[in-house]
Amino acid sequence: MSLLTPTTKLEAVNTMLSAIREAPVNSLSSGLIDAETAEQILDNVSRSLQDQGHPFNIETDYKIAPDSNGEIVLPLEFIKADLAASQTQYRSNQHEYVLRGRKMYDTVEHTYAINEELSLDVVVLLDFELLPESARRYIAIKAARMFQERILGSETLSSFQRSDELQAHTDFANAMGELGDYNIYDSYDTGAITNRRMRYTNYN
Repeated sequence: MSLLTPTTKLEAVNTMLSAIREAPVNSLSSGLIDAETAEQILDNVSRSLQDQGHPFNIETDYKIAPDSNGEIVLPLEFIKADLAASQTQYRSNQHEYVLRGRKMYDTVEHTYAINEELSLDVVVLLDFELLPESARRYIAIKAARMFQERILGSETLSSFQRSDELQAHTDFANAMGELGDYNIYDSYDTGAITNRRMRYTNYN
């Protein structure tokens, strides 16, 4: 009896290949053009989902000190950042910090030179196999539908695949809701970090 384990990236790619009746590959470096295309689509769908921000890839009050130039440089995997809710003392006409590239930028002072530690709420881009299973399945099924539409363009297959995708999305949403603080900032999947400034203005 085989042991069930979370979906791997290779399994996700093979799910996509099966959607176009293509044989599975044994590794992600198979050299098969369709497999490489499938992996690219899978990565794009994963980025798109994670960019929205969810409980599994949001870190709050992440403290980061300036470098020798006084700049706050974020790791490559940080795709969104905003001042933590606790940092209200910085929300004034004197400073307003936003993420530009990998650095925090002061739009009031027009400079990257922050010169002090900041506490940030960030969205982190995770590798596929660090995601919860519900996210992996939803990403794989959505990517399979998109892959099939690009390669075969079958409307009949798309109809069945969209049904599977809807169920996977429902399962994913339910799993996120069970994490408890999913709605702590009016639901991160609606872009809470990017909209925090508006909420702060409205409620304080």
